[in-house]
Amino acid sequence: MPIFNYQDHETLGKVISVDTGVVIIEVSDLEKLKRLQVNRLVVLQSSKAEQYLIGLIQKLMRKKIFDEELEEEEFKEENLCKITLIGTFKNREGTQENVFRRTLETVPEIDANCFALEDDKLTSFMRVISQSSGEGNALSIGNYTLDENARAYINGNKLFQRHAFIGGSTGSGKSWTTAKIIEQMAQLENVNSIIFDLHGEYKPLQSIDNIEYFKIAGPSDIEQEKGIEDNVLYIPYWLLSYEALVSMFVDRSDQNAPNQSMIIAREIRNAKEAYLTSKSETEILKNFTIDSPIPFDLGGLLTTLNVINSEMVPGAAPRKEKMGDFNGKLSRMISRLENKISDRRLGFLFQGGADVMEFEWLNKLVKTTIGVKLENEKAGIKIIDFSEVPSDILPLIVSLIARLSFSVQQWTESSKRHPIALLCDEAHLYIPDKNNSNSSDEISLKIFERIAKEGRKYGVSLVVISQRPSEVNRTVLSQCSNFIAMRLTNTDDQMVIKKLLPDNLGGFGDILPILDTGEALVVGDASLLPSRIRVDKPTITPDSGTIEFWDEWQIATDPTRLDSAIENWRKQSIQVISV
Repeated sequence: MPIFNYQDHETLGKVISVDTGVVIIEVSDLEKLKRLQVNRLVVLQSSKAEQYLIGLIQKLMRKKIFDEELEEEEFKEENLCKITLIGTFKNREGTQENVFRRTLETVPEIDANCFALEDDKLTSFMRVISQSSGEGNALSIGNYTLDENARAYINGNKLFQRHAFIGGSTGSGKSWTTAKIIEQMAQLENVNSIIFDLHGEYKPLQSIDNIEYFKIAGPSDIEQEKGIEDNVLYIPYWLLSYEALVSMFVDRSDQNAPNQSMIIAREIRNAKEAYLTSKSETEILKNFTIDSPIPFDLGGLLTTLNVINSEMVPGAAPRKEKMGDFNGKLSRMISRLENKISDRRLGFLFQGGADVMEFEWLNKLVKTTIGVKLENEKAGIKIIDFSEVPSDILPLIVSLIARLSFSVQQWTESSKRHPIALLCDEAHLYIPDKNNSNSSDEISLKIFERIAKEGRKYGVSLVVISQRPSEVNRTVLSQCSNFIAMRLTNTDDQMVIKKLLPDNLGGFGDILPILDTGEALVVGDASLLPSRIRVDKPTITPDSGTIEFWDEWQIATDPTRLDSAIENWRKQSIQVISV
C-alpha cells in the first residue's frame, strides 16, 4: 500500500517559486518553520497523480517585505524555505509499489503542497530506498540524527556487492560502527566473513554466537605447540607466491639480485616437483606452477642453494677447477633466508611443525578460515588477530589470507560459490596509496586491487576500514560504491568523501568535521540518499575505547605493570593473567 497518505492539515507550506531543480515554498505557520532543519527531507506534490517529489532543505529564510496595501508604512514577514529536488517517488510503477528514482520526471506546480518527511513515514521511505523488507534480518545500524523516531536501513546486498568504506578520525566511533555491522551479520545463519584485526580490538566479539576468534601464531604459541584446534593459525612459507618469497629472501639492492631470483625460482619449482613425486600426485605434476600451493622442503632448498653457491667446475687446464657461474653470488640470499627461518617472530611461517607440511593441511586451513558454519565446524565470521605479526611483513601476510579467499572463490564452480566479505581494519597499513607505498607493499596492493576490480564476479566483497581515507589506495577506494563516514577533521580526508557526493547534495560534506561521536554520514548504492545516522551501541563493544587520561591519572597503578611489560616484550607475547 502507498506509504504517503498526507492530510491537508499536515501541509508545511505551498510552492511559490520553481527553478529547474530548486523550489521555494512559503511557510505560513511560524511554529512549523521552527521545526524545520537544513538537510531534512520533504515531500512535494507532483503535477502527475500517484507521484511525489522528494526534496532536501537547503536554506531557511525569513524576510521582511514592504506592503503598499497596508495603511501605514509597515513590513510583512515572509517565511521561506529553499528546497533542492533530488528524486521522484511513485506509488506504483508497473507491478511495483512504492518506487523511488533519482531522477526528476516533473517539477511541482505553483501552490503545490509541501509536507515534512519524518517519523514513521521517514522509516517507511528509507526502507523503500534501501529495498529492505519490514521483516527478517534487515540491516539497520541506528536512527536518523535529525529524526530520532525514524529507523535507518541500509541495503545489505548492495553494501557488500559493490564494496564499502568505513572511515573516521580516531575516537569518532569507527570501530563501534564496524562492530554493529558485524553483530548483525552474525545473525545470518550462513554468513561468511573474515575480519582482519590488526590490534586484537575485536576479540571481545567472539562471545557472540557465529563469531570465532583466531590469532596468527606468536612466539609463545610456537613454544606451547598450539595449533588450529586452539584457534592459532600458521601461515606456512609455501603458501606465499613466488613474488612474495622473492621479496622476503632477495635483497633487491644486491647486484646479484637478478641471479638470485632466477635461481630461487628454479629451485623452488624443483622442490615442489620433488614433493609431488614423493606423494605420487601424477595429475597435479602435469599442471602445477611455481605459484601452486604445494609444500616443499625449505631445509632441502637451503642445502641446494649452498651447493650452487660453492660449486666448482672443471677449468681450462687439466685437473684444475674454477668457480661455477653462481659461486659466491647467493651468499647474501642464503644468509637472509637463514635469519628469517631462525627468527621466532616469523615462527608462524617457518616453525609450524610437521602438520603444516602435509598435503591436506591447506584443506584444513581453508575450511577453518573460509568455510561457513556447519555442524562441528567453525563459525561463519572469523576474526583473525595479526597483532603479533612484524610490521615489515604485515602487508604480505594479510594479503596472503585475502589471496587465499579470492583464489578459493575463483576456482570454485560458479553454481557452488558462497559469497565472502573481507573486513579490512586499519587498511591504510597494507592497502596504502601508491605515493606512500614501498616495494614490500606492492604485492599486497596487487592482490587487493584485483579483488576490488574482480571480486564481485566471484562473490568476494571488500569492506575497507581506515581513519585516513586519503592514505588508502586510490584504485581500491574508487571501486567502493558505499561510504560510511564518521567525523573527519583532516581536509584531505574530507575531500575524498565530498567528491563522491552529487553536486546537488554537496552541502552534506560540510558536516563531516562536526559529526558527533557515533554519528555517520552514509553515502552510496546501499542508501540512495546520503543519510546522517546515529549508530546504535553494539551489544559487545570492541576493545578500542579511548582512555580517559585525566581520570586514570587519579587512580593508583599496578606496581608490577612495567616488569610484566618488559617480560612480555622480551617474549614477544602478551600474557594475560586472570584475577
